[in-house]
Formats: sequence, structure tokens, C-alpha cells
Amino acid sequence: MKIKDIIVNCNLSELIGDKDIDINKVSFDSRTVEPGTMFFAVKGTQTDGHDYIDKALEKGASAIVCEKMPQTLKEGVTYIRVDDSAYVLGVGASNFYGNPSRALKLVGVTGTNGKTTIATLLYRLFTDAGYACGLLSTIENIVDHEVIPSTHTTPDPVELNALLKKMVDRECEYAFMEVSSHAVDQRRIAGLQFAGGIFTNLTHDHLDYHKTMVNYRNAKKKFFDDLPSSAFALTNLDDKNGSVMLQNTKAKKLGYALKHDADFKGVVLESHFDGMLMKVNNTEMYTRLVGGFNASNILAIYGAATALGFNKEELLVEISKLNGANGRFDMVHSDSGIVGIVDYAHTPDALENVLKTINEVRKHHEALITVVGCGGNRDTTKRPEMAAVAVKLSDKVILTSDNPRDEEPDEIIRQMKEGIAAEDMRKALAITDRREAIRTAVALANKGDIILLAGKGHEDYQIIKGVKRHFDDKEELSSALKEK
Repeated sequence: MKIKDIIVNCNLSELIGDKDIDINKVSFDSRTVEPGTMFFAVKGTQTDGHDYIDKALEKGASAIVCEKMPQTLKEGVTYIRVDDSAYVLGVGASNFYGNPSRALKLVGVTGTNGKTTIATLLYRLFTDAGYACGLLSTIENIVDHEVIPSTHTTPDPVELNALLKKMVDRECEYAFMEVSSHAVDQRRIAGLQFAGGIFTNLTHDHLDYHKTMVNYRNAKKKFFDDLPSSAFALTNLDDKNGSVMLQNTKAKKLGYALKHDADFKGVVLESHFDGMLMKVNNTEMYTRLVGGFNASNILAIYGAATALGFNKEELLVEISKLNGANGRFDMVHSDSGIVGIVDYAHTPDALENVLKTINEVRKHHEALITVVGCGGNRDTTKRPEMAAVAVKLSDKVILTSDNPRDEEPDEIIRQMKEGIAAEDMRKALAITDRREAIRTAVALANKGDIILLAGKGHEDYQIIKGVKRHFDDKEELSSALKEK
């Protein structure tokens, strides 16, 4: 593809060189540059791509996109100056791969909690209905039925468009993707055309990056601001920020809610550990998912599928067949009669939702033991909140490690303890080793008791002192329960 075709709609400030040069690759990582590459110098949170322009040129880059022109220009190389190279990377990557999002009905899901469940279940719903679909999620990326490991909630623009192009080549009709606040802020979704957007909720998370809740909210809101008039914007009206998302969107405005009037209204009638009975727009349905937060997710799925033209008469029947996403309220049963639950809850609100759901379903004489930690090199302000929620809504809490990364695990646990009142410390234990913490929870549990492992969900690794080791909560819990 020629340079002139890649830079369509890129708002250039200056171009020096030949626009007709052939480009065979686009990249923002100098380590992957090869002859014929267009290199985008992007300012990141850790490094500045402008510092690697010389390296890209050494490796044979044919074109350089940058915000500041180098002092010395290499002959035969085309230089393109722009105001925002991250944005131009998104648009340029879309152009390079033939704008694949325009050939798909692409739906983005954003919010603090629920993104993975909603995107995954929409993928399963439409796949079960016979459509070829794609999924881009925290757990995995899927092209039709081919599973591709996922490294980020939302991939970088080059990987993202390559995956969307692969979906188009496989004749996928729909694609469902999680849209993180980082992805919006870093312009990873620039150049994509969405058929719809879904907002789940907004709670305390990622303040290490966004600094304030207003910045975090506005990153989510920008996704809806940029939706075209041909798309739908579906929001959770039970969340105080739900209506904010719709303020400036050109898309068709739709809402779902359990507590307020909405286009898609739900009521939970009965709730059990193996599912719940609920009413959706005056029609009763049974779902294998559990809890009010999942009832809200069901409404989002129902609303999005309706907006996409799914047959309403078949919709609730098909939704009732769906199982939850891996690591989301994932049940582990045992011969000992102890109920285990593995959940990705890693924010105070998500943890509170899961614990409240368990407390609503369990009988009062059953004990609830929660094993919880907080990730290292991430938002530190939520650590005491996580511990406070766990202690408030559990009978026993074991504070432990959850991907401490480069931080000292004991220091993370110490910060969590700051959220626990002195009179509640009797309910809490601190066991740094997560495997030992899980085994201790099982040892403390009696028949009928419930153990919640919170924070890691689907993740099958631990990162300690920069070393990534295999560790799977569900495997560890299952093994400990078998030995009980």
C-alpha cells in the first residue's frame, strides 16, 4: 500500500518526501521495523517513540510519522508531521488493513466492571445463533472459533486492526470488543467504526493512570461522543454516570436498568447459586448467571442484541442457555460440601457486588471466607477500600498476594489493613503466599461454607518480582478441596 493511501483522513501538518512509496508494514515499535515500514513515533507513558526514530531508520523504515521533525532528514525517506501521532497511528493502521471495522458490525463495551462478561456472552449468543463472529476481550481474542491469546483488554491499533482484518477474511459479520479507558485515552480505537457502544458502570479503578474520577469518566464518555449517528449507545441508567455517557452522542440513545424506567427493564424474582429467575420487559426468563450485577449484564446483552436486530421471540430463550465467562462467579463444587467461587473482582465495587450476591443467596448459618489481595504497580488508593469491603461482608478474610509485580507483597497487605477498623481485625488473617492462603481458607471451612477467591479470576499466572509463574486460582482451590 502506498503512503498516500495510509494517511487518508490523518490531518497532516507537514509532509516531506514521496507519497507514492510502497509500504508493507506499519509499526510504532522500532524493534519490529524492517525495510518498507512506516514507523509512528508515539509518546507513551514510559517511553517516547521519537527517541527511536534513528533506530527505525537503521532498520530500513521508509516513512516516519512524528509530532516533531528530526533535525536531520534521511534522503529517500518520507517524513510526516502530525499533531497527534497516537491518533494518526489508529487511523493509519485502519487504512493499512483496509478499514476492516467498516465491514463488520462492531460493538464496543466500556465501563469498570462487566465488560468481559457482556462481550463474551454477546459473542456466544450470536455464534450459537449461527453467525460468524469475533471477540476481543481481557480473557481471549477469538476469530470465528480460533482462540488467540490476549495480552491487553484492548490491543494496540496495529494488532487490533490486524485481528479485525482476520475476522473480515473469515467472513465474520459481528465483532464484540472490550474498550478500556486506557484504549480511548491512548487513541487505540481511533479510525474504527462502531455499530454500537455499551456502558456498564463507573467505579473506583485505574486512578494510578487517570488521576481523577472525572478524567476516568471522561475517557469513557469520549467513546460515546465519537459514535456515529448510525450506531446505538446503550447505557446503564442505574449508574449515576449512565446518562452522562449519552449527553453528546450522535448515536441512538437506549437505556437498561433494574431500578429505573428504561427501554430494557429487569427485575430479579429468585436467586440461587446455580442461577436466577428474572423478568425482562415483563417476560420471565431463567439464567444460569447469578446476582444483581449479572442481571444488569443480561439486560445489556438483551438490549444490544435487540438493537442489532436479533429475533426478540428467540432472544430470551437463547440468553437463558448461556454460561458465564471464565473466572466470573465461577463455581467450584466439592465432595466436602464446601462451595468455592472464583471471581475477577479487583475493584471495591466489583468485590462488593459479588459479596452481596453471595450473602443474598446463602443461608445464614453458612460461613463466608474471602481470600483477596491487590495488584502491585497499580492504583494504591483502592487497597484499603478492598479490605474494608471484604471484612464488612465476610465472616473471615484472608489478605494475600495478587500479582505484586515489582512491589513488596507485605507492603501491599499492610496498605490493605489500613482499611480495617481495629474491632474488625479479629476477622482478618494475612498470609502472603497465595497458595497457602487458599489452603488455609479450605482448612477453616466446614460443610456448607463458601470460599470466595477474589481478584484474579481467569488469570493463570502470578507476577512476583518481575517473574511470571503459572498460578490458577481455580486449579489451586480444586486441588485443596479434593484433599479436604
